[in-house]
Amino acid sequence: MSSINISDNVFQVTLGVRLKAYYDLLKFRLSALVTFSAVFGFILGHTSPSFSWAGLAGLVFGGFLISGASGAANEILERDLDKLMKRTQGRPLPMNVISLVEAQWFTLITALTGIGMLWLFTNPLTTYLGILSMILYVFVYTPLKRVGPIAVLVGAIPGAMPPLLGWVAATGAITYEAMIIFGIQFVWQFPHFWAIAWVSDDDYKRAGFKLLPLGGKKDLNTAIQIMIYTLFLLPLGLLPTYFGLTGINSGIVATLCGVLFLAQTFSLMKDCSRKSALRIMFGSFLYLPIVQIAYLLDKVQ
Repeated sequence: MSSINISDNVFQVTLGVRLKAYYDLLKFRLSALVTFSAVFGFILGHTSPSFSWAGLAGLVFGGFLISGASGAANEILERDLDKLMKRTQGRPLPMNVISLVEAQWFTLITALTGIGMLWLFTNPLTTYLGILSMILYVFVYTPLKRVGPIAVLVGAIPGAMPPLLGWVAATGAITYEAMIIFGIQFVWQFPHFWAIAWVSDDDYKRAGFKLLPLGGKKDLNTAIQIMIYTLFLLPLGLLPTYFGLTGINSGIVATLCGVLFLAQTFSLMKDCSRKSALRIMFGSFLYLPIVQIAYLLDKVQ
């Protein structure tokens, strides 16, 4: 009886560890944030009196699975590089918690399921954009990270795709309004990426990643680049108000958030410190959801 209990406990621990490995492989929190941005685009673009709950559900689950599959494929391709970096050494593949073959099958099934859900519950254009986003992230952005900062430009495209996917899922078309919300998230990617690259520079160098602009140094030139792209968010953040997509309240919130975000970049230009870059990184995490929620609240009033 004692041996049965021990065996059961071992099985439970093993199952728990493996489930956690698949959870990590999906990059669950990142995929959830991506899904939120897609939902934001969907609600913002929905004008019909009859809200499509099936379309929203298909977007949520399909978008989440495509994002998760992209993250998992990234971990498969970079499994040897992840062993070199402190921040990624504990991932499932470097730790051999699951096998490479298991990860590949899991990623393939997840991707196909996500694509199928988008196809069945949204529309073909949304599905094609989802596939394009996955291809760009996995097969273009991922290998370019070791080539140079061009990777940030390429990575900003799939990174900004979620609100566009949401809008297209709701409307079936790529309109100028869709390009506005895509553009805001596209430009936001640059200070976001570069702040992370600054903070993780030592780790990235171990893996050969070259993401910082202008020679890849943590210096005033890079800080100025971060400031310039953050500055662009001020006029971009007002475009939804200017074109009548949302009201004045969200324009005020976007401007205030943009000013606070921009203010953090001046500290980085002054001292070029990791601490200032860390503030920008956390500021970028706060800026996007706050501004998107403000747009939504202004839209539904």
